[in-house]
Parts: sequence; structure tokens; C-alpha cells
Amino acid sequence: MPKPKTATIYHNPKCSTSRQVLEMIEAAGVKPEVIEYLKAGWTKPQLKALFAAAGLAPRQALRTKAPEAEDLGLLDPKASDAKILDAMIAHPVLVERPFVVSPKGAVLARPKEKVREVL
Repeated sequence: MPKPKTATIYHNPKCSTSRQVLEMIEAAGVKPEVIEYLKAGWTKPQLKALFAAAGLAPRQALRTKAPEAEDLGLLDPKASDAKILDAMIAHPVLVERPFVVSPKGAVLARPKEKVREVL
């Protein structure tokens, strides 16, 4: 019997892209673990591991549209990865969404079709 497919989505239910990616995961026959990161928050080791698995630097995973990004000076090219990471821990909304992790790897599903890489 084949092993059931698994995935974890770091999800914001208010985000249409995040909702569409969740639908795509379920349509692929995967019952994902859904983590609402705005409620759960992040830890530094968790974010470092997630970004490393997805091949992204903190700046590449920064939600630049969030007002906090500008307010905290994170859009400045001189803002360090450490500063961005600390801000993401303090303000979970600063992490771009959705991230999806499966046995095939991790991906920031933007555009949403990128989720297919890990399904």
C-alpha cells in the first residue's frame, strides 16, 4: 500500500494565494497539516531551517507589502539578515506566505503554482 502523501502549509486564511495553495494541495490528494503562523508565531531555528530548505535568504522571504517592513527599516538594502529574522520573530506577518513543506522539499508558493514542486 503506498504511503500517504504528507505536507505542511504555513497558512494565512485571510490571504487568497494561501487559500488557493491549500486547495491545490488538497486537490492533489494530500491532507496537509495547516499551521496558522500568525497565531502560532515563529522561532528563529524554525525560520532558519525553513528558509534553508527552500533555498531562500530572510530578505527573499520578507513580505515587503507589510507596513511593518517599511516601519522597521527592513526595506533598506543595508538591513541585515539577522535584523530581518529578528523582526520576523516579533512580527510573524513579515514572513511571505504560504510556505509548503513536504518530503520532496520546501517552497515559498509564490506564484501559487510553485507548490507543485513539492507535491
